Amino acid sequence: MLRWSVHLEGGPRRVNHAAVAVGHKVYSFGGYCSGEDYETLRQIDVHIFNTVSLRWLKLPPVRMAGHERAYEVPYMRYGHTAVLLDDSIYLWGGRNDTEGACDVLYAFDVSTHRWFTPKVSGAVPGARDGHSACVLRKAMYIFGGYEQLADCFSNDIHKLDTNTMVWSLINARGTPASWRDFHSATIIGTKMFVFGGRADRYGPFHSDNEIYCNKIKVFDTEANCWMSTPPTQPSPDGRRSHSAFSYKGELYVFGGYNARLDQHFNDLWKFNPESFSWKKVEPIGKGPCPRRRQCCCIVGDRIILFGGTSPCPEQGMGDEFNLMDHSDLYILDFSPNLKTLCKIAVLHYSLEQSGLPHDLRWELAAMTTNSNISRPIFSSHG
Repeated sequence: MLRWSVHLEGGPRRVNHAAVAVGHKVYSFGGYCSGEDYETLRQIDVHIFNTVSLRWLKLPPVRMAGHERAYEVPYMRYGHTAVLLDDSIYLWGGRNDTEGACDVLYAFDVSTHRWFTPKVSGAVPGARDGHSACVLRKAMYIFGGYEQLADCFSNDIHKLDTNTMVWSLINARGTPASWRDFHSATIIGTKMFVFGGRADRYGPFHSDNEIYCNKIKVFDTEANCWMSTPPTQPSPDGRRSHSAFSYKGELYVFGGYNARLDQHFNDLWKFNPESFSWKKVEPIGKGPCPRRRQCCCIVGDRIILFGGTSPCPEQGMGDEFNLMDHSDLYILDFSPNLKTLCKIAVLHYSLEQSGLPHDLRWELAAMTTNSNISRPIFSSHG
């Protein structure tokens, strides 16, 4: 029973950030918020969400001790990626309006909350944003993105072996996924499933002839080969800046944006790699409004989704430039516990007897179900 079980307001207002789940906590790094000062260079901010207490904690800035220490802490950025390997979160890429894009690998120790810059060698990927990063065993794979130096979309695959800290450019066989940015790449088994993103109709350079592919591309990490894939019907609309995650061997995609359709999404789709087929999923409960550039992490049987940006309600659901940034958080629960289900059932029965309109009953149910966590959700405690 898939259900939107929790809705919180008042968290960090962040767009195009990166997040990683570590145990029962979610670590969120950077991003931006419309109206904030991004001309002044400053440290990346780190917010931690505790999925048990349902509270946010913002870490204090790192105390600097000279130029070398400052270099070890990433500057505030957006369009970057973060992945977990052992006890470290590896943050790579992204850009800032002052400094541009970055190719430095940063590591964040989750036990000490300290930053460091691992020594790497090999073919370091060019600085970029809008790429994807995923992990298989001890390797991090970087795909696509928008390269700053070449000023074009990428469809290269770079691999970082964290045993040796050596970067390599993979010489992949087969027909690669097209040049793109703000797509998703998700590991299931030993294969990387690439979906969506923004590309250009005429090649790697951005000519304002954007296309949004809705085909799944599969890269086999063992054979270093892009696989040929059959067409799928039905399929979700092509999109960028969506969320993707795997659960029990299947791929899920939520939200995103398609400029050609002038549309933001809040639909949820499930892809089965065995049958190579899509299915639209309709969870119970009131979920997020249409949005893009949100973060999404899986913690056990729950999906933690927060932030992102949407069109202002008075501007309609289109218009690239009239956007509002979100500070909300939703939990999508694959296995709601009995206590939660009983509470919701009793509440809905009471509201059924009230005679209120259906939409208003759902609104009140969502608010009341989470009434014990609707007070301010920032905490000064770890």
